[in-house]
Amino acid sequence: MGSIIGGPFTGGTQPQPAPSQTPPAYQTPPAYPPSAYPPSAYPPAAYPAPSSSGWKTPLISAVAVLLAVAGGEFYYFNSQLGEFRSQMNDRLDSLDQKIAQAQEASNVSSQTSRRYVDNLKKELDGARAQASQLAGQAKVDATKHADEIASRLSQAQEQQAKQVTAVTADLSQVKDQASATQGRVGEVSGQVDTLKTEQASTRQELEKTIADLKRTTGDLGVTSGLVATNGKELAALKALGERNYTEFKLAREKNPTKVGDVMIRLKSADAKKNRYSIDLIADDKTIEKKDRSTNEPLQFYLSRAAQPYELVVNEVRKDLIIGYVSAPKVQQARKTASN
Repeated sequence: MGSIIGGPFTGGTQPQPAPSQTPPAYQTPPAYPPSAYPPSAYPPAAYPAPSSSGWKTPLISAVAVLLAVAGGEFYYFNSQLGEFRSQMNDRLDSLDQKIAQAQEASNVSSQTSRRYVDNLKKELDGARAQASQLAGQAKVDATKHADEIASRLSQAQEQQAKQVTAVTADLSQVKDQASATQGRVGEVSGQVDTLKTEQASTRQELEKTIADLKRTTGDLGVTSGLVATNGKELAALKALGERNYTEFKLAREKNPTKVGDVMIRLKSADAKKNRYSIDLIADDKTIEKKDRSTNEPLQFYLSRAAQPYELVVNEVRKDLIIGYVSAPKVQQARKTASN
Protein backbone atom coordinates (compact mmCIF):
# COMPACT_ATOMS: atom_id res chain seq x y z
CA MET A 1 0.00 0.00 0.00
CA GLY A 2 1.42 3.53 -0.85
CA SER A 3 1.91 6.57 1.34
CA ILE A 4 -0.93 8.23 3.10
CA ILE A 5 -0.68 12.03 3.82
CA GLY A 6 2.98 12.78 4.07
CA GLY A 7 6.04 10.54 4.47
CA PRO A 8 6.58 7.25 2.73
CA PHE A 9 4.82 4.04 3.80
CA THR A 10 6.86 1.04 3.01
CA GLY A 11 5.11 -2.02 1.78
CA GLY A 12 5.33 -5.42 3.48
CA THR A 13 3.55 -7.30 6.16
CA GLN A 14 2.26 -5.04 8.88
CA PRO A 15 1.37 -6.30 12.35
CA GLN A 16 -2.38 -7.05 12.38
CA PRO A 17 -4.59 -7.04 15.43
CA ALA A 18 -6.71 -10.06 16.32
CA PRO A 19 -10.09 -10.27 14.59
CA SER A 20 -11.88 -9.47 17.82
CA GLN A 21 -9.96 -6.17 18.42
CA THR A 22 -11.41 -2.79 17.41
CA PRO A 23 -9.43 0.22 16.15
CA PRO A 24 -8.28 2.67 18.89
CA ALA A 25 -10.57 5.62 19.52
CA TYR A 26 -9.68 9.03 18.21
CA GLN A 27 -7.90 11.13 20.81
CA THR A 28 -8.43 14.87 21.33
CA PRO A 29 -5.32 16.89 20.31
CA PRO A 30 -3.47 18.57 23.13
CA ALA A 31 -4.00 22.26 23.94
CA TYR A 32 -2.07 24.90 22.14
CA PRO A 33 0.43 26.25 22.91
CA PRO A 34 1.93 23.08 24.42
CA SER A 35 2.63 23.18 28.07
CA ALA A 36 6.03 21.60 27.46
CA TYR A 37 7.44 24.91 26.40
CA PRO A 38 9.31 26.60 29.21
CA PRO A 39 7.43 29.56 30.63
CA SER A 40 10.43 31.65 30.39
CA ALA A 41 10.74 31.16 26.69
CA TYR A 42 7.33 32.42 25.59
CA PRO A 43 6.23 35.04 25.59
CA PRO A 44 9.52 36.81 26.06
CA ALA A 45 9.77 38.96 29.13
CA ALA A 46 10.98 41.95 27.19
CA TYR A 47 12.07 42.66 23.73
CA PRO A 48 15.69 43.64 23.52
CA ALA A 49 16.42 47.23 23.09
CA PRO A 50 17.07 48.39 19.65
CA SER A 51 20.65 48.44 18.84
CA SER A 52 22.52 50.63 16.75
CA SER A 53 21.89 48.35 13.90
CA GLY A 54 18.62 49.98 13.56
CA TRP A 55 15.67 48.11 12.32
CA LYS A 56 17.39 44.69 11.76
CA THR A 57 17.37 43.55 15.32
CA PRO A 58 13.58 43.68 15.81
CA LEU A 59 13.08 41.96 12.48
CA ILE A 60 15.40 39.16 13.39
CA SER A 61 13.65 38.70 16.71
CA ALA A 62 10.26 38.61 15.06
CA VAL A 63 11.49 36.06 12.59
CA ALA A 64 12.88 33.92 15.42
CA VAL A 65 9.60 34.11 17.25
CA LEU A 66 7.71 33.15 14.13
CA LEU A 67 10.11 30.32 13.48
CA ALA A 68 9.68 29.08 17.06
CA VAL A 69 5.94 29.28 16.79
CA ALA A 70 6.00 27.56 13.42
CA GLY A 71 8.27 24.85 14.77
CA GLY A 72 5.93 24.19 17.67
CA GLU A 73 2.95 24.03 15.39
CA PHE A 74 4.82 21.77 12.98
CA TYR A 75 5.78 19.45 15.82
CA TYR A 76 2.22 19.34 17.02
CA PHE A 77 0.70 18.70 13.63
CA ASN A 78 3.36 16.21 12.75
CA SER A 79 2.63 14.31 15.99
CA GLN A 80 -1.11 14.38 15.28
CA LEU A 81 -0.52 13.29 11.70
CA GLY A 82 1.63 10.35 12.78
CA GLU A 83 -0.98 9.26 15.27
CA PHE A 84 -3.71 9.61 12.71
CA ARG A 85 -1.62 7.68 10.18
CA SER A 86 -1.11 4.91 12.74
CA GLN A 87 -4.84 4.79 13.46
CA MET A 88 -5.69 4.68 9.78
CA ASN A 89 -3.13 1.95 9.16
CA ASP A 90 -4.61 -0.09 12.00
CA ARG A 91 -8.10 0.37 10.63
CA LEU A 92 -6.94 -0.52 7.12
CA ASP A 93 -5.16 -3.59 8.41
CA SER A 94 -8.32 -4.59 10.27
CA LEU A 95 -10.33 -4.06 7.08
CA ASP A 96 -7.78 -6.07 5.08
CA GLN A 97 -8.03 -8.89 7.60
CA LYS A 98 -11.81 -8.80 7.51
CA ILE A 99 -11.76 -8.75 3.74
CA ALA A 100 -9.36 -11.73 3.73
CA GLN A 101 -11.56 -13.57 6.22
CA ALA A 102 -14.60 -12.76 4.14
CA GLN A 103 -12.81 -13.93 1.01
CA GLU A 104 -11.67 -17.09 2.79
CA ALA A 105 -15.17 -17.70 4.09
CA SER A 106 -16.51 -16.99 0.63
CA ASN A 107 -13.97 -19.38 -0.88
CA VAL A 108 -14.86 -22.07 1.68
CA SER A 109 -18.56 -21.46 1.07
CA SER A 110 -17.95 -21.51 -2.69
CA GLN A 111 -16.00 -24.76 -2.42
CA THR A 112 -18.69 -26.29 -0.21
CA SER A 113 -21.39 -25.07 -2.55
CA ARG A 114 -19.38 -26.34 -5.53
CA ARG A 115 -18.95 -29.76 -3.92
CA TYR A 116 -22.64 -29.83 -3.04
CA VAL A 117 -23.55 -28.92 -6.61
CA ASP A 118 -21.08 -31.51 -7.92
CA ASN A 119 -22.60 -34.14 -5.64
CA LEU A 120 -26.06 -33.14 -6.81
CA LYS A 121 -24.91 -33.43 -10.42
CA LYS A 122 -23.44 -36.87 -9.70
CA GLU A 123 -26.65 -37.96 -7.99
CA LEU A 124 -28.67 -36.57 -10.88
CA ASP A 125 -26.50 -38.38 -13.41
CA GLY A 126 -26.76 -41.58 -11.35
CA ALA A 127 -30.50 -41.19 -11.04
CA ARG A 128 -30.81 -40.60 -14.78
CA ALA A 129 -28.64 -43.62 -15.52
CA GLN A 130 -30.63 -45.75 -13.07
CA ALA A 131 -33.89 -44.46 -14.49
CA SER A 132 -32.67 -45.24 -17.99
CA GLN A 133 -31.56 -48.70 -16.87
CA LEU A 134 -34.84 -49.31 -15.07
CA ALA A 135 -36.76 -48.06 -18.09
CA GLY A 136 -34.76 -50.38 -20.32
CA GLN A 137 -35.29 -53.30 -17.95
CA ALA A 138 -38.98 -52.43 -17.64
CA LYS A 139 -39.20 -52.38 -21.42
CA VAL A 140 -37.42 -55.74 -21.60
CA ASP A 141 -39.71 -57.18 -18.91
CA ALA A 142 -42.78 -55.75 -20.60
CA THR A 143 -41.67 -57.17 -23.95
CA LYS A 144 -40.95 -60.54 -22.36
CA HIS A 145 -44.32 -60.53 -20.60
CA ALA A 146 -46.06 -59.58 -23.82
CA ASP A 147 -44.23 -62.39 -25.64
CA GLU A 148 -45.29 -64.84 -22.93
CA ILE A 149 -48.90 -63.69 -23.20
CA ALA A 150 -48.73 -63.96 -26.98
CA SER A 151 -47.25 -67.46 -26.67
CA ARG A 152 -49.96 -68.55 -24.23
CA LEU A 153 -52.60 -67.00 -26.48
CA SER A 154 -51.20 -68.86 -29.46
CA GLN A 155 -51.14 -72.11 -27.48
CA ALA A 156 -54.69 -71.50 -26.25
CA GLN A 157 -55.86 -70.78 -29.80
CA GLU A 158 -54.08 -73.88 -31.07
CA GLN A 159 -55.59 -75.95 -28.25
CA GLN A 160 -58.99 -74.45 -28.96
CA ALA A 161 -58.61 -75.27 -32.65
CA LYS A 162 -57.66 -78.85 -31.74
CA GLN A 163 -60.65 -79.09 -29.41
CA VAL A 164 -62.94 -77.69 -32.10
CA THR A 165 -61.52 -80.19 -34.57
CA ALA A 166 -61.91 -83.00 -32.05
CA VAL A 167 -65.44 -81.91 -31.19
CA THR A 168 -66.27 -81.67 -34.87
CA ALA A 169 -64.86 -85.15 -35.43
CA ASP A 170 -66.73 -86.46 -32.38
CA LEU A 171 -69.91 -84.77 -33.58
CA SER A 172 -69.48 -86.33 -37.00
CA GLN A 173 -68.82 -89.69 -35.37
CA VAL A 174 -71.84 -89.25 -33.13
CA LYS A 175 -73.93 -88.39 -36.17
CA ASP A 176 -72.65 -91.51 -37.90
CA GLN A 177 -73.33 -93.56 -34.77
CA ALA A 178 -76.77 -91.97 -34.51
CA SER A 179 -77.46 -92.91 -38.10
CA ALA A 180 -76.16 -96.42 -37.51
CA THR A 181 -78.14 -96.63 -34.26
CA GLN A 182 -81.23 -95.43 -36.04
CA GLY A 183 -80.63 -98.10 -38.62
CA ARG A 184 -80.13 -100.69 -35.89
CA VAL A 185 -83.24 -99.40 -34.16
CA GLY A 186 -85.10 -100.01 -37.37
CA GLU A 187 -83.60 -103.47 -37.53
CA VAL A 188 -84.45 -104.12 -33.88
CA SER A 189 -87.94 -102.82 -34.48
CA GLY A 190 -88.25 -105.26 -37.31
CA GLN A 191 -86.82 -108.00 -35.11
CA VAL A 192 -89.23 -107.06 -32.33
CA ASP A 193 -92.07 -107.25 -34.74
CA THR A 194 -90.77 -110.62 -35.86
CA LEU A 195 -90.40 -111.73 -32.24
CA LYS A 196 -93.89 -110.54 -31.51
CA THR A 197 -95.14 -112.55 -34.42
CA GLU A 198 -93.08 -115.56 -33.34
CA GLN A 199 -94.18 -115.11 -29.75
CA ALA A 200 -97.78 -114.99 -30.80
CA SER A 201 -97.23 -118.08 -32.89
CA THR A 202 -95.38 -119.78 -30.01
CA ARG A 203 -98.13 -118.79 -27.65
CA GLN A 204 -100.71 -120.27 -29.94
CA GLU A 205 -98.65 -123.41 -30.33
CA LEU A 206 -98.08 -123.56 -26.57
CA GLU A 207 -101.76 -123.20 -25.91
CA LYS A 208 -102.46 -125.89 -28.43
CA THR A 209 -99.81 -128.14 -26.87
CA ILE A 210 -101.17 -127.55 -23.39
CA ALA A 211 -104.65 -128.25 -24.66
CA ASP A 212 -103.41 -131.60 -25.99
CA LEU A 213 -101.95 -132.53 -22.61
CA LYS A 214 -104.02 -134.81 -20.41
CA ARG A 215 -104.55 -134.94 -16.72
CA THR A 216 -104.37 -138.44 -15.31
CA THR A 217 -104.62 -140.05 -11.92
CA GLY A 218 -101.38 -140.92 -10.26
CA ASP A 219 -100.42 -144.13 -8.51
CA LEU A 220 -101.56 -142.61 -5.20
CA GLY A 221 -105.04 -141.96 -6.62
CA VAL A 222 -104.50 -138.18 -6.77
CA THR A 223 -105.32 -136.40 -9.98
CA SER A 224 -102.01 -135.19 -11.30
CA GLY A 225 -101.19 -132.09 -13.18
CA LEU A 226 -100.58 -132.01 -16.88
CA VAL A 227 -98.20 -134.76 -17.96
CA ALA A 228 -95.57 -134.09 -20.64
CA THR A 229 -94.66 -137.02 -22.84
CA ASN A 230 -91.74 -135.38 -24.72
CA GLY A 231 -89.36 -132.45 -24.62
CA LYS A 232 -91.70 -130.11 -26.47
CA GLU A 233 -94.53 -130.67 -24.05
CA LEU A 234 -92.15 -130.33 -21.09
CA ALA A 235 -90.98 -126.96 -22.45
CA ALA A 236 -94.62 -125.90 -22.66
CA LEU A 237 -95.18 -126.88 -19.04
CA LYS A 238 -92.09 -124.94 -17.98
CA ALA A 239 -93.38 -121.92 -19.89
CA LEU A 240 -96.73 -122.25 -18.18
CA GLY A 241 -94.90 -121.86 -14.86
CA GLU A 242 -97.32 -123.64 -12.55
CA ARG A 243 -94.72 -126.10 -11.14
CA ASN A 244 -90.94 -126.56 -10.97
CA TYR A 245 -89.51 -129.15 -13.34
CA THR A 246 -86.13 -130.95 -13.08
CA GLU A 247 -85.07 -133.16 -15.99
CA PHE A 248 -82.88 -136.26 -15.51
CA LYS A 249 -81.10 -139.00 -17.48
CA LEU A 250 -80.47 -141.77 -14.98
CA ALA A 251 -78.29 -144.87 -15.53
CA ARG A 252 -78.39 -147.98 -13.41
CA GLU A 253 -75.79 -147.68 -10.68
CA LYS A 254 -75.20 -148.96 -7.19
CA ASN A 255 -75.46 -145.56 -5.52
CA PRO A 256 -78.52 -143.30 -5.86
CA THR A 257 -78.40 -139.99 -7.83
CA LYS A 258 -79.82 -136.70 -6.55
CA VAL A 259 -82.53 -135.21 -8.74
CA GLY A 260 -84.08 -132.04 -7.35
CA ASP A 261 -85.17 -132.68 -3.76
CA VAL A 262 -85.00 -136.52 -3.89
CA MET A 263 -82.47 -139.31 -4.47
CA ILE A 264 -83.23 -141.90 -7.21
CA ARG A 265 -81.62 -145.26 -7.82
CA LEU A 266 -82.44 -147.21 -11.03
CA LYS A 267 -82.82 -150.90 -10.25
CA SER A 268 -83.91 -152.23 -13.67
CA ALA A 269 -84.88 -151.01 -17.16
CA ASP A 270 -86.60 -153.06 -19.94
CA ALA A 271 -86.44 -151.15 -23.23
CA LYS A 272 -88.60 -153.70 -25.14
CA LYS A 273 -91.50 -153.49 -22.72
CA ASN A 274 -90.88 -149.85 -21.68
CA ARG A 275 -90.88 -150.97 -18.05
CA TYR A 276 -88.55 -149.95 -15.17
CA SER A 277 -88.12 -150.18 -11.38
CA ILE A 278 -86.61 -147.51 -9.07
CA ASP A 279 -86.09 -146.61 -5.42
CA LEU A 280 -87.07 -143.08 -4.21
CA ILE A 281 -85.15 -141.88 -1.17
CA ALA A 282 -86.47 -138.77 0.66
CA ASP A 283 -87.00 -137.70 4.29
CA ASP A 284 -84.82 -140.64 5.36
CA LYS A 285 -87.27 -143.05 3.76
CA THR A 286 -86.89 -145.36 0.78
CA ILE A 287 -89.94 -145.95 -1.44
CA GLU A 288 -89.79 -148.65 -4.12
CA LYS A 289 -91.60 -148.02 -7.39
CA LYS A 290 -91.52 -151.41 -9.15
CA ASP A 291 -92.40 -152.36 -12.71
CA ARG A 292 -93.70 -148.96 -13.84
CA SER A 293 -94.49 -147.87 -17.39
CA THR A 294 -93.53 -144.79 -19.37
CA ASN A 295 -95.50 -141.51 -19.00
CA GLU A 296 -97.05 -142.82 -15.77
CA PRO A 297 -96.98 -140.19 -13.02
CA LEU A 298 -95.42 -141.65 -9.87
CA GLN A 299 -96.59 -139.63 -6.86
CA PHE A 300 -94.88 -139.19 -3.46
CA TYR A 301 -94.99 -136.70 -0.63
CA LEU A 302 -92.27 -134.81 1.13
CA SER A 303 -92.60 -133.16 4.49
CA ARG A 304 -91.86 -129.73 3.06
CA ALA A 305 -94.88 -129.59 0.70
CA ALA A 306 -98.63 -130.20 1.02
CA GLN A 307 -99.00 -131.18 -2.64
CA PRO A 308 -97.45 -134.41 -4.00
CA TYR A 309 -94.25 -134.58 -6.08
CA GLU A 310 -94.52 -136.43 -9.40
CA LEU A 311 -91.91 -138.43 -11.33
CA VAL A 312 -92.53 -139.20 -15.00
CA VAL A 313 -90.27 -141.37 -17.21
CA ASN A 314 -90.74 -140.57 -20.88
CA GLU A 315 -88.20 -143.00 -22.36
CA VAL A 316 -86.68 -146.32 -21.30
CA ARG A 317 -83.41 -147.60 -22.74
CA LYS A 318 -81.13 -150.40 -21.75
CA ASP A 319 -80.07 -149.66 -18.16
CA LEU A 320 -81.15 -146.01 -18.67
CA ILE A 321 -84.29 -143.94 -18.10
CA ILE A 322 -85.07 -140.34 -19.20
CA GLY A 323 -87.74 -138.15 -17.61
CA TYR A 324 -88.45 -135.36 -15.13
CA VAL A 325 -89.48 -134.62 -11.53
CA SER A 326 -92.33 -132.14 -11.00
CA ALA A 327 -92.37 -130.25 -7.68
CA PRO A 328 -95.03 -127.84 -6.38
CA LYS A 329 -94.01 -124.18 -6.37
CA VAL A 330 -95.53 -123.58 -2.96
CA GLN A 331 -93.32 -125.20 -0.31
CA GLN A 332 -95.50 -125.59 2.75
CA ALA A 333 -95.19 -128.34 5.37
CA ARG A 334 -98.00 -130.90 5.47
CA LYS A 335 -100.03 -131.43 8.62
CA THR A 336 -100.32 -135.17 7.99
CA ALA A 337 -97.89 -137.32 6.05
CA SER A 338 -99.07 -140.05 3.70
CA ASN A 339 -97.36 -142.10 0.98
